This record gives sequence, C-alpha cells and structure tokens, in this order.
Amino acid sequence: MHDWDSLSHVRWDCKYHVVIVPKYRKRALYGKLKQDTGEILRDLARQKGIEILEGHLMPDHIHMCLKIPPKYSVAFALGFMKGKSAVRIHRKAGYKKVTGMHFWSRGYCVSTVGLDEEAIKKYIREQEKQEKDQINLFD
Repeated sequence: MHDWDSLSHVRWDCKYHVVIVPKYRKRALYGKLKQDTGEILRDLARQKGIEILEGHLMPDHIHMCLKIPPKYSVAFALGFMKGKSAVRIHRKAGYKKVTGMHFWSRGYCVSTVGLDEEAIKKYIREQEKQEKDQINLFD
C-alpha cells in the first residue's frame, strides 16, 4: 500500500530528484565542508517540513531525493535551502573561495520521482561508484 501524508485539506506524496551544483562547478564539497553542508541542508529541510529521503554529496554536486509538501513549490524550497545554506556555509565553514555570499550556482536540476522511487534512490546511492567507473573507462 502507498504511504500518503496529509495536511489539513490534502493527501499528498510529492517526491523530487534534485541536483544542485556549487558556483562554477568548483570541487568544493569534501572533508569538513562536506559534513557541514550535509548537516546544514538537513537542518534547513526540517525547518520547512521537507524530508530528505536520500542524499549524496559529490565533490562538485549534490543529489537528493526530497519529499516536499504541496504548500511549497520546488522553486521556493530549493531557493530557501540554497540561499540559507550559502550563508551558513560561509559563516560556519569559513568558505571564502567564492566572492560574496554566493556558493551555489543559480540553477538546479529537478525531476519528479513518481513510482520509480526505489530506482532513483539506488541511483543516488550508487552515483559515486558509477562516476568512478566512468572515469576509469577513459583513463
């Protein structure tokens, strides 16, 4: 049976596969910054009732499977998470390689998950392994 959430006047199950990228696709997400970024994104998601079902941080991008309540648009949710996290990353991690408080690129990639949720989660989990295999093929 399908698990549905509910708000006061709606039953919902809205899941999205999202990819966000640091400005200029810099390989900035590693070590302490990788851990801090994960904590920051989880905290911001909790504030808006967004559930991170699956997530994986690569050095130059982040894949997430998000469950966003229908009262928020995807654009609002990602704008909130990217904007607030950029400020926190600069304050907490002291990341100074990008001028100003800009950390994320302007855009993002999003697709609805629908009934392929397990396939998407598996892709996110194994994405680093797939990327290493691709690199090895061309070396």
